Amino acid sequence: MGEGHLPVLVDEVLASLAVGPGSSIADCTVGGGGHAERLLEASSPDGRLLGLDADRAAILEAQRTLARFGDRVILRPANFANLYDEARAAHFIPLDAVLFDLGLSSYQLADPRRGFSFAADAPPDMRFDEDRGLSALDLIDGSSQRELAGILATFGEERRAGRIATAILAARAEGRLMTAADLAEVVAAAVPTSRADAGRIHSATRTFQALRIAVNRELEVLTPALTGALAALRPAGRLAVITYHSGEDRIVKRFLARESRDCVEDPLPPVCLCGHRAQLRPIVKRGITPTAAEVGRNRRARSARLRAAIKLAPAGA
Repeated sequence: MGEGHLPVLVDEVLASLAVGPGSSIADCTVGGGGHAERLLEASSPDGRLLGLDADRAAILEAQRTLARFGDRVILRPANFANLYDEARAAHFIPLDAVLFDLGLSSYQLADPRRGFSFAADAPPDMRFDEDRGLSALDLIDGSSQRELAGILATFGEERRAGRIATAILAARAEGRLMTAADLAEVVAAAVPTSRADAGRIHSATRTFQALRIAVNRELEVLTPALTGALAALRPAGRLAVITYHSGEDRIVKRFLARESRDCVEDPLPPVCLCGHRAQLRPIVKRGITPTAAEVGRNRRARSARLRAAIKLAPAGA
């Protein structure tokens, strides 16, 4: 893997998943294969890995990276919402370990055709699966000012969402918004970088993030994906999720909290009637963040948080 494709929190992922010889593993966002490569090394000589990714270009990249592992690897172009069905079809159930590394990979950002980058001289597509759904430009074209502002505020936590949405739609109507670079320029002009933000992030970062999340329905499919992972894991199997955005981290945190409780009624009644039983035990309460040294080597790691849990055996087992 090159400098631009460093896997994030890789040692912490290996410690959390604790794979060994013979482990059955699912990497639900295989990307360029960075985490998968280390997981396959740790599960040598006979551990197997199922790699999923909605991005077909990612599957091709992973094929090159993981070729030396031969038939220990099965790669599928699929959204992680379909994890359980894909794992069952590939005869990987029950799984010993499941990994989700959410967000955007470095090689996707580096591909100028995809429109993920602020400098891309191509339409802002931003779809992981280029054969499905609306592109970011389609989404902009089909949105009112209020709808677009809602997307930017909800998925990008952009405080100036209304002003940015107005500027984007005006630029599009005037023919000034054709490429991802145009989009970044429009946003930068609408909200000049403050002294507080100077040197930290580009002023269009939250806008690009929000559009990408909306286009790929990233938050919408996350809970079904986690539910599928839990169902696919064997008792004592482990789940690890790396998030980069507060919205997705909240979903993961709430899922782990819910599945770590016997009763999920609120407020808690004197006698539980819901029938829910805890299925997970978190490994670390507050999650794991990267060291300063890792952030120095890999800027993508700066907002990462790893949460992990172990699946409990059924009551009475």
